[in-house]
Amino acid sequence: MKNKKQKNSQTSTPSRKPDIKSQQTAEQTTAVTDTGERIQKILARGGIGSRREIERWIEEGRINVNGVKVTPGLHLKPGDQVQINGRIVNWEKYTQQATRVIVYNKPTGEVVTRRDPQGRPVVFTRLPKLDVGRWISVGRLDINTSGLLLLTNNGELANRLMHPSTEVDREYAVRILGEVPDEMIELLKEGVELEDGKAHFDDIQFFSGEGANKWFHVVVKEGRNRLVRRLWESQGVTVSRLMRVRYGPAVLPGNVRAHDSYELNNKELSLLMEFVGLKAEKSLKPALRKGR
Repeated sequence: MKNKKQKNSQTSTPSRKPDIKSQQTAEQTTAVTDTGERIQKILARGGIGSRREIERWIEEGRINVNGVKVTPGLHLKPGDQVQINGRIVNWEKYTQQATRVIVYNKPTGEVVTRRDPQGRPVVFTRLPKLDVGRWISVGRLDINTSGLLLLTNNGELANRLMHPSTEVDREYAVRILGEVPDEMIELLKEGVELEDGKAHFDDIQFFSGEGANKWFHVVVKEGRNRLVRRLWESQGVTVSRLMRVRYGPAVLPGNVRAHDSYELNNKELSLLMEFVGLKAEKSLKPALRKGR
């Protein structure tokens, strides 16, 4: 009997190894989902992408944690290894990163991109430096449009500010060459057909000017390419200058010159985050390092 028991014990040992391995894998998966902060929230805060983009990457199997494919609801805890497309991401540095937003006064001639194949000046070389993460532009301004460009290190905030469902007011100062009768203003507010669909100004206000050149302030809630110019040009008048002066509650300060930037203070930042339905942060932000 003794020998038989020993034999049974010896033959049963190898059969338990696969179960132990499966148990370890299950424990590993459970460990990264029970505690910590959601993966898409942390990576979005670090400027890796918006929450929706990160959720899509997860569904496509492009993100692993500790070698295991994850789900959008997964939570990260200290020590977890995150890989995106096989590349390790140092995600822990984003967990305590405060949200920052700057207003950059973009001049004409600069393009809103990190690298330009034509060698034109790009806005990102003019910005203050971040110790962690990177700046994300909230929409774009074309090369001939100047004024307010919002940038943030919070990918989720950027995504909400740009998403069509938010319907953020974008206010522009426009210098018009040509006559602008009241009938034209009413038509532009009612809506005109463009090549990519009907569009309109939500508001038009005369600002200043005499003779052929007049300044108007207009408001749109869409981010379509060159929308303001195309609306005016559809009526046979020329836009000789275009400058964005407001994006939602964020306004271009009068003392911020071209090429310079202004960082929103805690009150302004809280207002902007609450505007898009995000919880305001209580922590104070350390100073930015000035760009070159």
